[in-house]
Amino acid sequence: MPKATQQQDVSVLSSAKNGLVYLTANDWTLIADKAQRLQFKAGDALIQQGKRTHGVYVLVKGKATVQIPSQETLPAIGPGEVCGEISFLDEQPATVNVVASGAVEAMYLDRPMLQSLFELYPHLGSRFYHSLASSMSRRLRELIAKAAVANR
Repeated sequence: MPKATQQQDVSVLSSAKNGLVYLTANDWTLIADKAQRLQFKAGDALIQQGKRTHGVYVLVKGKATVQIPSQETLPAIGPGEVCGEISFLDEQPATVNVVASGAVEAMYLDRPMLQSLFELYPHLGSRFYHSLASSMSRRLRELIAKAAVANR
């Protein structure tokens, strides 16, 4: 990937408010250098419910819709946000569909690539998993708040 594009990606990812917030710009540079960059068209599935992911996707450009069974309002994710983390963490099939709302560019971070980086840079692993936990906690709180409003 051209250096200018990678620098733009690192800037987007390290400034995302709902992304992997504990990763530093240096962490993102290491990850971006090893990640697989993928492009999706509107309607393409990034994550398919019932299928295992062997990594996580981090959106760099565009938005994707999270399709949760029995939810009326579908949350959207954007640049810097991650999807596929539940299946990545528990090695079980995905719990939702994540579908590109328009053109989406994402970095795919597979388990072997991440593990090799974490072995070389242990603090990167700590910040990565802390960021995942923080992101999942925020999303769970949002879902609980929506459910509480719906039950009133």
